[in-house]
Amino acid sequence: MDLSVTSETAQLKSVIVHTPGTEVSLVNPELKDELLFDDIIFEEDARREHLDMLNVFKAAMPEDGTIYEITDLLRECFKQDNARSFFIEKLIGRLSEQNLHTIEDELFALDADELLRFVINGATDSIQNFTLHPTPNLLFTRDLAAVVNDSILLSQPARKARIRESILMETLIQHHPLFADIKKNTIRIDEQESIEGGDVLVASEKVVLIGMSARTSFSGLMTATEGLLEQGVEHVLAVDIPKKRSSMHLDTIFTFSSEHECIAFPPDITQRQNNVVALRSQNGSIITESMPSLKKALTELMNRDFTFINCGGDQRTNQFREQWTDGANVFALAPGVIVGYERNTNTFRELKNHGYQLMDQYEFVEEYSDRNFDPSDKKIAISFRGHELCRGRGGARCMTMPITRT
Repeated sequence: MDLSVTSETAQLKSVIVHTPGTEVSLVNPELKDELLFDDIIFEEDARREHLDMLNVFKAAMPEDGTIYEITDLLRECFKQDNARSFFIEKLIGRLSEQNLHTIEDELFALDADELLRFVINGATDSIQNFTLHPTPNLLFTRDLAAVVNDSILLSQPARKARIRESILMETLIQHHPLFADIKKNTIRIDEQESIEGGDVLVASEKVVLIGMSARTSFSGLMTATEGLLEQGVEHVLAVDIPKKRSSMHLDTIFTFSSEHECIAFPPDITQRQNNVVALRSQNGSIITESMPSLKKALTELMNRDFTFINCGGDQRTNQFREQWTDGANVFALAPGVIVGYERNTNTFRELKNHGYQLMDQYEFVEEYSDRNFDPSDKKIAISFRGHELCRGRGGARCMTMPITRT
């Protein structure tokens, strides 16, 4: 399969997700902060909400579209001896403080299912008296990597709690046939740096946004920029955002909803000035240019006007409340066809004011599950329930890694 993403809003054809499993039930209140969660999640409801979201995807995607469950890909990968060896050696090396070398032989003896269970849940019956913390953040596949045009940017996490996920993603890129053609175009970040996929937005083939957030370091941003410019991107817009929990990634305060519309959290986007730098390559050097705002930068570099739709509407309290519950973190299934949490009612009301038809998850699936969905000339904002999912501090975009858009 040819993997390629040249826009945030082109029609979705293939995507990698993870429906939450036992690992989220292993997060207790004493561990939640260390594991980067604000609350504990009820697994059964979270799974149902996630599967309902995927039903919306299936109704909107073309007939040959594919939703990949990342654990299925990993299971297939771990059936290869060389992939298991690659992963285990990386795991022991990156998590040296865990003393995994003491169970190295037992790890190599695990079959694919047992190894996957140990890595995600932190324990398996085949290895007694040795446990790790679970990996509940696997739910947020967006952060593991970003396909940009015909290259793939492999994330480097800012927090130790997510290192295992990074190694899993690197193993997939190196050893799973799905990535056979694109792996030669992998952009890697040094282990001392950090960048996460939630900070990477593909505006077009030529323009990519990278948020300089609490999770993406300056050096990580610059290394990624160098790689992207070498791969054919013309401009990288470095967007400086507040370094705080509520805005951990750029996509928590800004996403694209159509080719010329975006959803933005006003206090951190439209009300900020001089926080954007355009980077481009010239004669082997990176040239920087300060831009007055993100909106003006996009308008200038993409040669079209953009409308920024307020997350939470016009009232400041609603803006803060709905940004906290991922009102700005929508995911585009096609140009002007987006999904987001139903609880962000003021954001959806604002979308309606901008010409979007509002549909809930059941209405959309009933309307389009039995016939091909034609996204042309449509603007639809689809709401789905996420009362448990949003406790993990991530919305529809956070829970998806698109690998092909057409």
